[in-house]
Amino acid sequence: MTDDPISVLVCDDQGLIRAGYVTIFAAQPDLAVVGEAGDGRAAVELARRLRPDVVVMDVRMPVRNGIEATRLLAGPDVADPVKVLVVTTFNLDEYVYEALRAGASGFLLKDTPPAELVAGVRTIAAGEALLAPAVTRRLIGRFGSRLRAAAPDPDGPLAALTDREREVLNLVAAGLSNAEIATAMVISHETVKTYVSRILTKLDLRDRVQAVVFAHRIGLVTACD
Repeated sequence: MTDDPISVLVCDDQGLIRAGYVTIFAAQPDLAVVGEAGDGRAAVELARRLRPDVVVMDVRMPVRNGIEATRLLAGPDVADPVKVLVVTTFNLDEYVYEALRAGASGFLLKDTPPAELVAGVRTIAAGEALLAPAVTRRLIGRFGSRLRAAAPDPDGPLAALTDREREVLNLVAAGLSNAEIATAMVISHETVKTYVSRILTKLDLRDRVQAVVFAHRIGLVTACD
């Protein structure tokens, strides 16, 4: 167990917003801002050099947008991906979808309260990446069929899961938090975390967000509004 603070790289083209993030994070004893970037190209360069625990990434930036920067840092072809939290003023499902496809570990709006922003950074740094359940459910409803369009053979990877693990994966894909899954299955929060960890390992997935996308791509669950 290390006491080192969570290192954060702040990427936004607006100086005032960057300054606000730095102030918020600096007030937390367990967070440390290691750099700032005002455009997507600089974000990629700094992230690759500094290797922060979490990159807080704006969507609309000059030179290279945040989605493309995220893809270069955390996409499926990246050997050693960085964890990216996408933050934007634009509450559009398409941005959420593209951010997840690019490898983002989370998605928040800029009007998110500071406490929730800080909690989001901590959650992603801990490897328990997730979207707010409401956002996940809406995303599933609108883009579920597209997520399943390039479906791989479901029999191979799913065969490695136990019935209980499949049940947990279904609930994760439906947008339930660990606490909600624990309540639904009448098990402890720690047991849920253990199941999720096993699922990610067996399916060779990086985080919870990838598990959601995976489950819908293979048609394990059905999109709903």
